[in-house]
Amino acid sequence: MLSSLSPRLLPSSRGGAAHILVAASLWGTTGTVRTFAPATAGPVTVGAARIILGGLLLFILARRGDGLRPLLRGGRRTWAVLALGAICVAVYQTAFFVAVARTGVATGTVVTIGSAPAFTGLLSLLTGQGGLSRRWMLSTAGAVTGCTLLVSGGRAAGVEPVGISLALLSGLGYAVYATVAARLITRGEDDRAVVGALFGGAAILLLPVLLSREPGTLLTGSGLLVTLYLGAVTTGLGYVLYARGLRTTPVAVATTLGLAEPAVAALLGLAVLSEHLGGVALIGLAVLGGSIVLLATA
Repeated sequence: MLSSLSPRLLPSSRGGAAHILVAASLWGTTGTVRTFAPATAGPVTVGAARIILGGLLLFILARRGDGLRPLLRGGRRTWAVLALGAICVAVYQTAFFVAVARTGVATGTVVTIGSAPAFTGLLSLLTGQGGLSRRWMLSTAGAVTGCTLLVSGGRAAGVEPVGISLALLSGLGYAVYATVAARLITRGEDDRAVVGALFGGAAILLLPVLLSREPGTLLTGSGLLVTLYLGAVTTGLGYVLYARGLRTTPVAVATTLGLAEPAVAALLGLAVLSEHLGGVALIGLAVLGGSIVLLATA
């Protein structure tokens, strides 16, 4: 199923930014959809189930191609990089869901994804994946400013210190994962093989976590629908698109484009969850959107 929904949906020319923006828009639905899970299913349970299902689908998709075996035969250094990436996937996914549960959908999403470009820009410099252009710096500064305004103008009660700390941890994990994936893909590895290996590894790491958290709470009608959507759509399809975008898009640019996620999350929080956005937050949303357009049209 995922192969038929893969990046063929989008044009290949100038398609890197488009792939990433569509992926980010799918991710932006995650926090809102998670609220429809049964109340007895905690955020860690939902996050683990999402990655286990999504990781399984991505690994199956990777096995259908011819890039997985060469990747796994890359030696100890490649295995170490894959292990680091898988650990970061597991960390940033679970930390994100706990952060959202503690500090709200809009705030948790904005802080997680808003912090990622700064982390990724630093990692890009440290790993020699290219310098940072003036356009990137301007767009990222504008996008982070927009995120800050979005948070400060949103639900004041939603800003919770532990939740913010977990969101920052999630942003760092996301940045490391993105850097690892970009490094492997730009050196010539198959993009589906890379995300299949990374998310397959994360699924193995999170399986004991899920089994220890009463996974039966997700075996209801709403629980199954939420898990299927989060696993197949936001994870399976979303990360296939993201990996395809990394073929032609520098990782620092990709994480800034990923700031479309909090914009979508904020709009859904407003429209579906009745979360309040004041004038300052709406200005922040506009600044965020303009910054993404500036970078996407480069």
